[in-house]
Amino acid sequence: MALQHAASGELIPLKRGDDDIAHFTSVALAKTAHMELIRLVLPKDRDMPVHKVDGEITLLCLQGEIVCDAHGKSVLLRPGEMLYLLGGVPHGLRANDDAVALLTILLT
Repeated sequence: MALQHAASGELIPLKRGDDDIAHFTSVALAKTAHMELIRLVLPKDRDMPVHKVDGEITLLCLQGEIVCDAHGKSVLLRPGEMLYLLGGVPHGLRANDDAVALLTILLT
């Protein structure tokens, strides 16, 4: 079954359900030709290995703590804090606590 993305003007819930962490439920919320929005769920101590994407990204921490390794340093994100990365920058993520973030990718 294809994932249904939100339509323009549609409410998008960002809070996670009680079983999201256990099932690593990251969800693509909306996607257009120019942008993708993802609710990223990272369980505690689970790493997202170093990778890169072509487009610029923002990562807004909603719950928990997320460490982003990029540009030769580690940045700790707490709820309400946001990180911006240029496209093509290698980065890895890990969660110090069960975490939820809003990831925006500008598609090239």
